[in-house]
Amino acid sequence: MSSSNNDFLQALRQLLGPAQVRVGADAAAFERDWRKRYTGRALAVARPGSTAEVAALLRLCAAHQVAVVPQGGNTGLVGGSTPDDSGTQLLLSLARLNRVREIDAANLTMTVEAGCVLQAVQEAAAAQGLLFPLSLAAEGSCTIGGNLATNAGGTQVLCYGNTRELCLGLEVVTAAGEVWNGLSGLRKNNTGYDLRNLFVGSEGTLGVITAATLKLYPQPLARMTALAACDSLEAAVGLLSLAQARAGSGLTGFEVMNAFSLSLVRRHFPQLVQPLPPSPWTVLLELSDSESEAHARALFEGLLEAALEQGLIADAAVAESLEQSHALWHLRESIPLAQSEEGLNIKHDIALPVSRIPAFVTHTDAALQAAFPGVRLVDFGHLGDGNLHYNVQAPEGQDPALFLREREAAVNALVFDAVQAHGGSISAEHGIGRLKREELARRGDATALDLMRAIKKALDPQGLLNPGRVL
Repeated sequence: MSSSNNDFLQALRQLLGPAQVRVGADAAAFERDWRKRYTGRALAVARPGSTAEVAALLRLCAAHQVAVVPQGGNTGLVGGSTPDDSGTQLLLSLARLNRVREIDAANLTMTVEAGCVLQAVQEAAAAQGLLFPLSLAAEGSCTIGGNLATNAGGTQVLCYGNTRELCLGLEVVTAAGEVWNGLSGLRKNNTGYDLRNLFVGSEGTLGVITAATLKLYPQPLARMTALAACDSLEAAVGLLSLAQARAGSGLTGFEVMNAFSLSLVRRHFPQLVQPLPPSPWTVLLELSDSESEAHARALFEGLLEAALEQGLIADAAVAESLEQSHALWHLRESIPLAQSEEGLNIKHDIALPVSRIPAFVTHTDAALQAAFPGVRLVDFGHLGDGNLHYNVQAPEGQDPALFLREREAAVNALVFDAVQAHGGSISAEHGIGRLKREELARRGDATALDLMRAIKKALDPQGLLNPGRVL
């Protein structure tokens, strides 16, 4: 280690205390991403405990020209929060910034620090009889700072929007170590540029989010959940239109799963009960009601009866308790885990106009089978907001790791070409990170990319914040 690095680490330990600076084997848990795809080597892992310490740390990094990789719960899927293998980047863990600073029930807001785990935020809101609706499979470990940095989506975007729509204000530390206190609980505030939206979704490349003021909602009085079997994706889109017409904003969940995705759950988690026989497509839909349980049930049953009469669904299973509802959602949330058990795969987090999804899937499924005979398609996701997780598993019996290494570039080219041809986006909710950086450079609008580079240069002139991500 150079004398310059030694001087930096000594100053860092004086700032945070020796226990909050980890190196070598003590840093290993932070250096590998959740998918086990990216493993780096950090100069050190720093664990500040306050916004003031984050600001002082970034001033120290600027003075020593040390690059900083911010990390929340390390649950990202695009390599955005792991260091490279140079051993020169400081990994900034925000896990200790985990306080709920305030809940303002009358204003329907809560202010939390970036290291708060999403589930803890949900529970803090629920303890006040309120709802924070962001819901992800990783909610037991992902953090609000990471959710905001990637503009995470999840299962209730259909009704409540992405994390961006759930955020009213931010506290951010700039690359120069200055603190912007924008923790406004205001829903109307037209005083200049919207800096909040600049930092949300920037993946730690423009500043470090240290706290946020979030929107809360009244808890619904009733929830109804069901699985419905559809013979085609066109029928599932028809069911979505019917559900939106009948339930309006009360439709809070609409997930779709193809037969193979649920077969993986059946194979790897046989203890999970699947109440419907296999069908080409299965929809998980949820209705939230602010009137009464009886009103919700009547509306839900009427919706399903109409769907049966119109031939949109072949069968349905309605949850009769909160426990059964959780079990249905657990089936959906177990698909990524079942994929992981099956082996490495080529993931695509894509967005399309809902109306174009059936044509996209039909066209792209056929093209992939023609180009790579025997590939297995794990197609599931948030049909209600047009976000599919369109993943490609190696043919049965082939080495998944070898298939990933040899075929990923060609598979990606085919899928992303089809996404663009159908008016979609190559990243819906996972972000760009390192994984899709080159794809963005190739496929992104040239003017938009120039504007992004200009913003990056203005806010991070030394290029020290999460270098090599997004751009």
